[in-house]
Order: sequence, then structure tokens, then C-alpha cells
Amino acid sequence: MAEEQPGLVLGVGETSSVRWRPALGRESPQRSLSEPDRSTTKGTQMSITMTPIGFVHSTRSEATDDAWDTETATIRLDSSIFSPESLQGLDPFSHVEIIYWFDRVANDTITSGARHPRGNELWPKVGIFAQRGKNRPNRIGLTTARILKVEGLEVRVEGLDAIDQTPVLDIKPYMAEFAPRGATYQPAWATELMTGYW
Repeated sequence: MAEEQPGLVLGVGETSSVRWRPALGRESPQRSLSEPDRSTTKGTQMSITMTPIGFVHSTRSEATDDAWDTETATIRLDSSIFSPESLQGLDPFSHVEIIYWFDRVANDTITSGARHPRGNELWPKVGIFAQRGKNRPNRIGLTTARILKVEGLEVRVEGLDAIDQTPVLDIKPYMAEFAPRGATYQPAWATELMTGYW
């Protein structure tokens, strides 16, 4: 049996599991993907191993819902894996997309069905994939944040809705061509929910 590698293990399907192992040494991040059995219609068994590229450093340590634009945060890359060259050419962009992991969401709070967003019964009950709550099956977060400064192994940003010590999985520059093509629309409850969020 192969030795267990450091990183995040994200499970998909009925036998899902999520656990954290810190990265060690200067080894390349391991990504393993086992082929699911597609002959069955009863879910898939697959695990994905990822190593955080770094962590969020912020003054906010509690996952409160609103006023995220008042926060500035620093994403500090893992120096055992990356050099400043990894961020070379990022500073001419105005924004970045940050993909991160909600590591403090407990297993027993994960939602796979429908619920009222934020528990507000005035809003309709909608499926977890029709809302952006943190209690998601794989606990993946995604936010577009404004770049304030890029220096060394650090990216200073504004409007990142991730708390202190959140593991960061990826950073991508925001490009206008990746914005939605055509008109966008959303239900009224989503607009109400987002009032004051930023």
C-alpha cells in the first residue's frame, strides 16, 4: 500500500470523507484521482488529494456573515513549495479569484439537500447547489477579491470572505473574458441575502 501523502482529502459520494494532513517538506503537491466505478448508478466513490498552496492571514477569526469589504487579508504561500516567481505577473491584474477550503465546518453540519438560506424561513427552501453557504458537501469556497499588493510570497487583498488560517487551494487572476456572457439574473431572496454582505 502506498504511503499516505500530506494534503486535503476530499471525498465524493456516499462514502465521502474529508480530512486534513499538513504539507511536509519541499515535495511536489500530490494529486491523486482514482477512477470511479461507472457501472453502478448508486453514487461514485472517488477521493481527491490536494495540498494547500498557502493560508489566509486576517484579523477576522470568526465566520460572521457580513461586512467583508471592511476586511483586508493576506494570502501567504507555502515557502517550502513556492518561490516569489509563482506570483510573478499577478500585480497588473485588479482582482484575483481565490479558491479555499472551509476547514472549520463540522461533518455533522454538512448539507446535501435543501434548506432555507441562513435559516431564514422568509426565504424559500433551496438546494445546497442553489446557494453559496459554507456547509457544502466538499466545503469549497470561491471569492473574487481586489488585489491591494503583491510582494514576495504574499498577496494582500480586500473583500475575501475567508477567515484567518483558512487553507487556500488556488489563486487565479480575474480576467474580464471569464465573466458571464450575456445578461445575469437572480431571485429576489439572493439579492436580499447579499445586502450588507460586502
